[in-house]
Amino acid sequence: MNLDDDIALALRLADAAGDAIRPYFRSVTAERKGDATPVTLADRAAEEAMRRILTAERAQDTVIGEEFGATAGKSNRSWVLDPIDGTAGFLAGRALFGTLIALVVEGFPVLGVLDQPISGERWVGAMGRPTTLNGKEVRVRACRQLSDATLATTGPHYFDDHQGEHFMALAAKTDHKRMVMGGDCYNYAMLATGQIDLVCEANLKLHDWAALVPIVEGAGGVMADWNGDPLHAGSDGHVLALGDPARLEDVVEALACGH
Repeated sequence: MNLDDDIALALRLADAAGDAIRPYFRSVTAERKGDATPVTLADRAAEEAMRRILTAERAQDTVIGEEFGATAGKSNRSWVLDPIDGTAGFLAGRALFGTLIALVVEGFPVLGVLDQPISGERWVGAMGRPTTLNGKEVRVRACRQLSDATLATTGPHYFDDHQGEHFMALAAKTDHKRMVMGGDCYNYAMLATGQIDLVCEANLKLHDWAALVPIVEGAGGVMADWNGDPLHAGSDGHVLALGDPARLEDVVEALACGH
């Protein structure tokens, strides 16, 4: 599969989204007034900018976005967009959010871009190619045993009670003194860059994770559901990312220990 043209397009989408987002960052006090919070305005502006390009250049493809839902196409290809993944970080003025752009073919992600428009960091992953950060290849790190692993998750409040028990069973078997809370998509980028070993989350939607699969796997890691199965468009939102694929069985076993 030759993804050169699609990669070039995805980079232009990221540029357009970043141009739309930056004017809102740290520029307005976050007030919960109906629908017009700064993050909503920035989200919509960024997704609209990306959709304009896709409508003009990939009219045959489906577009699935967090803000405006799905626009059906006639091909087996879907562009999956999350203009701002990490709303809380954005509203707090922290540059740990990201724009996520994925190309999904027949239900499986083949191309992903994670763009941080404030720091200027951009991760690109594509099937059969090494993941890059600003054009330079990045790699995950080895993790000899689960007890050495640095575990990250966006936050405990994103788990229901049942999921939380399973997560805590996993956390107990990792190096929980170094556990990372918060960070959303940025955690997966740090995993792909060799800074974190494991990310565990639940209740994610396709736009939350599709772009991350090619990025993590192109860096030598693996993404799966909580059963250890590959992620696809029909997955249930239980998401694991591991820097060292050799630890997948250990992680799945640890999760299963929760009640």
